[in-house]
Amino acid sequence: MSNVISIGLPRRPNLSQRQGQLLRNFALHRRDSSDVFWLKENAELLNVLATSGASLRPEVLEVYRPFYDTVAGRLAFFPQYYRFLLSICLDLEDLGIAGDAGTDICATARDRKLATAELSDLQRAEAERLLARRGQGTQDTALEARLRRFIGSTGTFALPNKKAAYELTHIVFYLSDYGRHDPALSEDALTSLEYAGLLAWLDQDFDLMSEVCVALRFAGRVPSEIWEDWLALETGGFVLQPAAHGSGADAYHEYLVSSWWASHAGAEGFRGTPVEGALMVERRGAPRGPLRRISEYLFHLGAARSCDWEQMRGLLESVLGEEEHRILTCAAQSTARFGDFFEGFARAEG
Repeated sequence: MSNVISIGLPRRPNLSQRQGQLLRNFALHRRDSSDVFWLKENAELLNVLATSGASLRPEVLEVYRPFYDTVAGRLAFFPQYYRFLLSICLDLEDLGIAGDAGTDICATARDRKLATAELSDLQRAEAERLLARRGQGTQDTALEARLRRFIGSTGTFALPNKKAAYELTHIVFYLSDYGRHDPALSEDALTSLEYAGLLAWLDQDFDLMSEVCVALRFAGRVPSEIWEDWLALETGGFVLQPAAHGSGADAYHEYLVSSWWASHAGAEGFRGTPVEGALMVERRGAPRGPLRRISEYLFHLGAARSCDWEQMRGLLESVLGEEEHRILTCAAQSTARFGDFFEGFARAEG
């Protein structure tokens, strides 16, 4: 008869435990709750968890109790941050914290007409979605029409413009209520998402690519296998480590949105074990892609530039390094729309 001898190796926390540790870190250790960046980071974390089917023990959420119990007073004094405050409160309730403050603060935001202070249709759409979660929203058909017109303008997204690309993905998030229903995107809007994905791929922009792939999945489409294989590989490149003096600029957003994508694609997210105390998120091995080099080369070609991909292919490949060439080749293979994308991207004179 043999005995099984334990060698005392630490057991890796399961997904729910890792997410709970991450919540504690973001709530208590990265920033002070009076910092607007605390609101931003915690709103993003809770939104990712609430819209990815996270299963958390109710007691884990109690780390936010001091915030939750004072949210009405915070809204009264800081109405300029109402979208952060509503988002955090509503996501806490949806994740399981005990209380119903969300209904009251949504009514307050509606009665005070806080959304009328917004100049951006994107921010108005976010506000409408938040209020609608507790039955306080309105059906602004004109706003929705403007949003759909924007995301259907495919040429906008064939050009490097990160602001426009992120607005595109967020509009799809709002139209789909974060994947809860079909956003009924037009073919032009789906094309816009593919173009934004191509630019993210050529730039090797991991953060934007994660959002594009989530948006495509919310629209009922399976993103390019090339893109998602890259995301799955790169999610293993994060390192969670202690921060000696609180949190500075780090890769937390890439970590969150790629984990969010993973939850919808059947891949592993939230890798690593969050540390106690202040946490920094680093991403190893994140070189940029050839997007800038390709754009500069095309610009300097001037009148010799063509919008025909097959005609320009050899010229571009002759000035790119081996890895840059691989990325460009994979871009062309990742979607049947690459030729159409290149026609807009090249901006041939005449």
